[in-house]
Amino acid sequence: MPFQDLPPALGRALAERGYTELTPVQSAVMQPEAHARDLVVSAQTGSGKTVAFGLAMAPEILGEDGVAGPAGRPLALIVAPTRELALQVSKELIWLYTGAGARIATCVGGMDASGERRTLGRGAHIVVGTPGRLRDHLERGALDLSALRVAVLDEADEMLDMGFREELEEILDATPRNRRTLLFSATMPKSIVALAKRYQRDALRISTVGEDRGHGDIHYQAVAVAPADIENSVVNLIRLHEAETTMLFCATRDSVRRLHASLIERGFDAVALSGEHSQSERNQALQALRDKRARICVATDVAARGIDLPSLSLVIHVELPRDAEILQHRSGRTGRAGKKGTAILIVPYTHRRRVEMMLKNARIEADWIKTPSAEMIADKDRERLIETLLAPQEFDEEDKALGQRLLAERSAEDIAAALVKLHRSRLPRPEELIEAGPQTAQSGHRPGFEDVVWFRMDLGRQQNADPRWILPLLCRRGHITKSEIGAIRIGQRETHFAVPRPVAGRFSAALKRTASTFGEGEDAVVIEPSPAPPSGPRPAGGRPGGKPGPKKVYGARPYQQRGGR
Repeated sequence: MPFQDLPPALGRALAERGYTELTPVQSAVMQPEAHARDLVVSAQTGSGKTVAFGLAMAPEILGEDGVAGPAGRPLALIVAPTRELALQVSKELIWLYTGAGARIATCVGGMDASGERRTLGRGAHIVVGTPGRLRDHLERGALDLSALRVAVLDEADEMLDMGFREELEEILDATPRNRRTLLFSATMPKSIVALAKRYQRDALRISTVGEDRGHGDIHYQAVAVAPADIENSVVNLIRLHEAETTMLFCATRDSVRRLHASLIERGFDAVALSGEHSQSERNQALQALRDKRARICVATDVAARGIDLPSLSLVIHVELPRDAEILQHRSGRTGRAGKKGTAILIVPYTHRRRVEMMLKNARIEADWIKTPSAEMIADKDRERLIETLLAPQEFDEEDKALGQRLLAERSAEDIAAALVKLHRSRLPRPEELIEAGPQTAQSGHRPGFEDVVWFRMDLGRQQNADPRWILPLLCRRGHITKSEIGAIRIGQRETHFAVPRPVAGRFSAALKRTASTFGEGEDAVVIEPSPAPPSGPRPAGGRPGGKPGPKKVYGARPYQQRGGR
C-alpha cells in the first residue's frame, strides 16, 4: 500500500482520492526534521497545502492506533481569511479524517452561529473558522481552546492584509503556550515574520515556492494593448476561449463594478465578487457559477481567496497584479488537480517592460500574443458549432417527431441555417480594436483623406509615443472617432497626424475646450495645427522655439482608479 509512513486511515483516504504520491509541500512537512515542530511554510495556491497541514497535525489528533479518541475540547484549530477558504479547508479535512473518526466543526460568518455553538458543545477534534467568528465564539465561551495542541494559520499574509491582526492575537493568546503553530503564507512580509517571532518557538522554515512556481498545468499568455482597448480585449479573449468558467481579476471594487456592468450589458452571464458585496450576495454569485447559470466571475484579489471552482479553466488579469506572488495566487485559481488552465495578462503598452521583468523574476514563461480579432473569433465559433452539432446525441420520440414536422415545412438546408443563426444570435459580438485603426505612414490616401489638415502634438518617441495609445487620446480630446484620424507620424520629440479638412474645425474647437490650464495629465498635452510633417529629422527642440516636450507619457487607464478591494 502507498503512504506506508502515514496513519492507515489517512493513507487510505489519499489513495481513494486518487493520490499516488505526495506533492512537494506535503512531503516536506512529513520529513523527520519537521516532526513536532512549529513550521513556517511558503507554498503556492494549488500546491496541496490543505492536505499538507492536515497530515502535519495528525500526531496531535490521532492516537497510537491511528484513530481519534472521543471528541471534546478541540485539539486542532485552523484559521482562514475568508468564508470560502474556510469551507474549502473543512471539506478537504473531512474526507481526509473521516476514516480516522475525527469530528470537524466549521465556524464562519454568514452561517447559523447558534448551530455552530451547539456543534462545539457536542465536542470536536478539529475546528476550522474565520477570525471574526472564532473570536466571537471565544468571547461567548462557546469555544474552549485550553486543550489545543496545534494551531494553523492558513494564508496568514492575507489575514493580516485584511486587518485581522487583533483577532488572531486574541485567539492565539487563548491557546496553551506549548501548542504547535503552523503558519502557511505565500509571501513573507515583515508582518508575518513578526507574528512568527511572537507565537512560534524554533520554527522550521519550509519553502516549496521554487518548485511550484509558474504552475506547470497553467499556460501563461500576455497581450499588449492600448489602454483604452483593455475592455475590448477582455471581451474578445472571453469570446475566443468560451471557457466553461472564467475569472477576471481587477484591482479595486470600482473596477469590478464597472467591468461587471459592461459585460452584462454586452450579454455575458457574469457575476461579481468584491469587498462591497454581502455574504449572501457572495453565496449567490458562487452558486450561480457552480450551477452554470453564470460563466464569468469578475473579482478583486481578496474576494477571490479560497474560491475553488473545478470548471475554472481561464483566468484573465484585467488589471496587472502588484507582484509575481499575487500573479501566481490569481492564476492558481485554474490549473488545479491535474487539469490544464490558461492565465492571460492584459498589458498596457507602456507597462510591457515591467511585466516582462515580473515574469522573468518569477521564472514564468509566457507567450506574447495578439488580441483575437473578430475574424479569429468567427472562425472559432464555426469550429465549435460544427463540433457541437456533429457530436453523438440521443433523441427521444418527441425530438424526432418535431424534427420530422420541421422537415415537412422547410428544407434541411433552411433548418440547419436557422439553427446556426439562432446559435449565433446568443453570442455577444466581438469588439473592434483600436490597433487596427491608425496609419503610421502615408501609403496612399484612404477614402475621405484626399484633403487633410495636419496637426502636431508635443510627444514623440522620447516619451514612448505609440499610435495605439495616442489614438484614444486624440479621440477623447478632439471628440472625433478613430476612423476620422489619418496617418500618424511619430518623430523624436513630436508627433504629426492628419484629419480630413471637413472635420478639422470642430476638432480644433474641441481641443481648446478640453485643454488643461494646470499643466498636468493628458489634457495638458499640446495639440495644435501644423504644416505637413518634414521628411527629414526634426531639430532637437520638439516645441516651437526649441523647447523640449514633456517627459511623461499620458495614457488612459480605465481600470486603474483608487478604491477598496
